[in-house]
Amino acid sequence: MKWNDWSWIGDWTGRRALLTPKKEAIVDNLSGARYTFLSMDERANGMARALLDLGVSKGDRVGVYAKNRFDFLDLLFACGKIGSILVPFNTRLTPREVDYLIDKTDPKVFFYDPSTSSEFEAFRDSVGKRDTFVMGEKGVDGDKDMASLRRLKSVAAVERPSLTFDDPYLIVFTGGTTGLPKGAVLSHGLVFWNSVNTIVSWELRPDDIQPLLFPLFHTGGINVLLVPFYHLGAMSIIMGDFSVEETLRVIRDERCTIVIGVPTMFNMMAQSPEFSKADFSSVRVFISGGAPCPVAIMERYWARDKILKMGYGLTEVGPNNFYLPESEVKRKPTAVGFPVFHCDMKIADDDLNEVAPGEVGELMLRGPHIFSGYWDEPGETANAIEEDGWVHTGDLAMKDEEGFHYIVGRKKDMFISGGENVYPTEIEELLFKHPAVLEAAVVGVPHEKWGEVGKAFIVTKPNMELTEGEILSYLEGKLARYKIPKHYEFRDELPKSAAGKILKRELEKEDKQ
Repeated sequence: MKWNDWSWIGDWTGRRALLTPKKEAIVDNLSGARYTFLSMDERANGMARALLDLGVSKGDRVGVYAKNRFDFLDLLFACGKIGSILVPFNTRLTPREVDYLIDKTDPKVFFYDPSTSSEFEAFRDSVGKRDTFVMGEKGVDGDKDMASLRRLKSVAAVERPSLTFDDPYLIVFTGGTTGLPKGAVLSHGLVFWNSVNTIVSWELRPDDIQPLLFPLFHTGGINVLLVPFYHLGAMSIIMGDFSVEETLRVIRDERCTIVIGVPTMFNMMAQSPEFSKADFSSVRVFISGGAPCPVAIMERYWARDKILKMGYGLTEVGPNNFYLPESEVKRKPTAVGFPVFHCDMKIADDDLNEVAPGEVGELMLRGPHIFSGYWDEPGETANAIEEDGWVHTGDLAMKDEEGFHYIVGRKKDMFISGGENVYPTEIEELLFKHPAVLEAAVVGVPHEKWGEVGKAFIVTKPNMELTEGEILSYLEGKLARYKIPKHYEFRDELPKSAAGKILKRELEKEDKQ
């Protein structure tokens, strides 16, 4: 037996049901149904048996194309039990991208969300003759429903294969250098150690409650809090599509204690007329991830006597890698803090040597919570993971004299203007502080004299207007002149990912056309 060859690996629902069977585990906010840890295990056992009867075994891929649905969890936990690999497809991808990824990962069976049936039809030919089921309790266009498939099976514990931490559990897609997504392979070890890191370092509690706001097809939806909460016996609420009003209601009615989302979500809530009177009395902390959160947004929550702070993660490592003590948030508002318990990190130059405090370099991470590589992408994997285990994040960071870490920006986002490094995050932070700015993003664009200069894309708040001249006057004296954007474009909205993150690559692409 290997040191990590234990029978409990992957059996999240079974082991938790032994400890707290009657405690509420999951609330489906779309249907109003509530599920105990025992009922979640029974569902997972039935789903696991259904997959086995379809010929799915250890190492086989199970494709799922869905928004945030409760029955996504049946597939997640069933795959853990039988050692199959769950492959969630991003519903924001184009049919061409999904075609490519289906061909690359070759799922044995496929499940899709009925609310995405029209999008599914656009790539059904790529699914081909694979067994295909529609999620929920009602079939669609000849595809049988997933609920009946599960209910026909026994809920008794299923026979499980031998699994180790090295066995893959998930393939989660992230951006690729070729322009097509690549699949990060997340092992059982990554999922386990990220959960341990989060519980230990973030001081989670069994009585915690979260509204799940991140997409389940991203690592954020599965690994930021869902699995750590399940590990600990805390409760998650499957919210469905993001809604400001519904999120505020659930925080109040369910007495949520930890709320995690992207800056766009927190900004939308703060701009809501309901924000000033929203009941946040149960919330211990708000945490923003996915992109730098402007201090101007944090201050809206601080004014309500609630802490909003930043976290940091990526698909390939964790995703939870830092902890910033609540007592330090207002003193170090743009910091992400210190490394979680079981994580090494360094800030390195191009020769992989650690830079001195105060200097900017690439953040590199190492530990038991790193990914196994990219599915069928040996070249990409070799570029991402050094032989000694250090993973390139592609993010620029800085550590101050007290050991606090700061994310300066993406290595690819940084541009050089007249020989000087320019970090868009610094500029965006200032733009967000302007009282008329709702959203802002800065990218580098070519310039004959300076090589590159900044271009700012700005969305103003409702019923407010801005001119380029007003922005230039506002920035004058606050930034070095080479950092001040030379071009401005005012828009009604900015392109965003399914998680609400501003997509700078789309802005760059549009600007080149």
